[in-house]
Amino acid sequence: MMSLLRHTLLSIREFLVTAGPFVALALLLLIAAYVVLDPMPPRHVVLATGAPQGAYAEFGKRYKSLLAAQGVTVELRETQGAAENLELLRSPDSGVDLAFVQGGADAQATAPDAEAANQGLESLGSLFYEPVWLFYREDAAKRLLKRPALGALAELPGWRLNIGAPGSGVPNLMRKLIEANRIDPGTLTLLQEPTTPAVVTFLEGNSDAIVFASAPESLMVQMLLQTPGVRLFDFAQAEAYSRRFSFMSPVLLPRGVVDLAKDMPPGDVRLVAPTATLVARESLHPALVQLFVQAARQVHGEAGWFQRKGEFPSTANTERPLAKEAERFYRNGPPFLQRYMPFWAANLVDRMWIVLVSIIAILIPLSRVVPPLYEFRIRSRIFRWYGQLRGVEEAIGQRPDGELLGELDTIEHKVERITVPLSYADELYSLRSHINLVRGRLRPGAPREEATA
Repeated sequence: MMSLLRHTLLSIREFLVTAGPFVALALLLLIAAYVVLDPMPPRHVVLATGAPQGAYAEFGKRYKSLLAAQGVTVELRETQGAAENLELLRSPDSGVDLAFVQGGADAQATAPDAEAANQGLESLGSLFYEPVWLFYREDAAKRLLKRPALGALAELPGWRLNIGAPGSGVPNLMRKLIEANRIDPGTLTLLQEPTTPAVVTFLEGNSDAIVFASAPESLMVQMLLQTPGVRLFDFAQAEAYSRRFSFMSPVLLPRGVVDLAKDMPPGDVRLVAPTATLVARESLHPALVQLFVQAARQVHGEAGWFQRKGEFPSTANTERPLAKEAERFYRNGPPFLQRYMPFWAANLVDRMWIVLVSIIAILIPLSRVVPPLYEFRIRSRIFRWYGQLRGVEEAIGQRPDGELLGELDTIEHKVERITVPLSYADELYSLRSHINLVRGRLRPGAPREEATA
């Protein structure tokens, strides 16, 4: 039993030694493919959000929670808003990988070098509508317009209007709307304060109106919608604005959606809404792009005040080229393997399978060399002694028999120490019989062939 086990282990060892270069080549190709494709994403990513009480900050927390379940740490970077987020994405030293960006917030969007400014950036899709919430005080409207309601943006001259802090997307957006309404900026008192101080200033009566561009999840929006004496501007020309600005969509705040019991608002309110997008650097790992768009579907895919279930995320109004991995997601959904495997394993197979098939296609023809090579290695241990045995046989009659017998003894002793798998034992026994055959010719009286000159 032990002898059989020893010979089995010997066969396995010999096969492994023979196949060693083949296995080494396969491993080398796999390592090279792994290095080139870089299939495993980083475990840390930085997401620029917005002001602490804003919708971006709230959504950022949800993304952080969802990606933590996949082993990715999302660092949230608080900012003033979309304009600052774009600057961070364009800065190579900021460390920001992704950011929420509001449509129309980019001051360079209409500049001659707009295309160059967006190089290196790509969109992961539109996430939600960010309506323009223009809240104004009823007493300010009565004082400035002699009526309680503001009818059009063209009536704003003379107002103290807070358009948000520098770095947010609202100042650039409002400047476009003011220009479209042919309002002389000098006729307005434009304030630029961060969200919380701006709301305090507004509620204290030190400003007449305040503008946000945010999802309704914003805590400040929710609070102002229910504050007595504060009214929400109705964009009666919403359709016209959407025709003038491609990044805007007309949306409707339905009657009673804020509070059904109190019937707030008491009627439908027409609004204009830029679309918020998730923008990333082109260098972001494709697997992280896949994770973020999957998280976006969970965070933004439900029905809300302004969208139906499944409307977001989408490829509409992205303003920047769509990332290839995001486009793949919107076209085919999550990768098939992720339904049955953990993300990391599914991602590795998904990104490596083409290379694996290619490597297999290369290795299959090469693998046919292994059996002949294995056979050659084993038989060469035996056949190389035939050369010495033939040399002894050819020296019969030319050298002393005793000297030749001594060489035969040496050959036989070394052959006895040869180990081969059982399947090649017949060749070993044949060698031994041939040694004895030559030995027999060296015995006295044995027939000999005449040596040739």
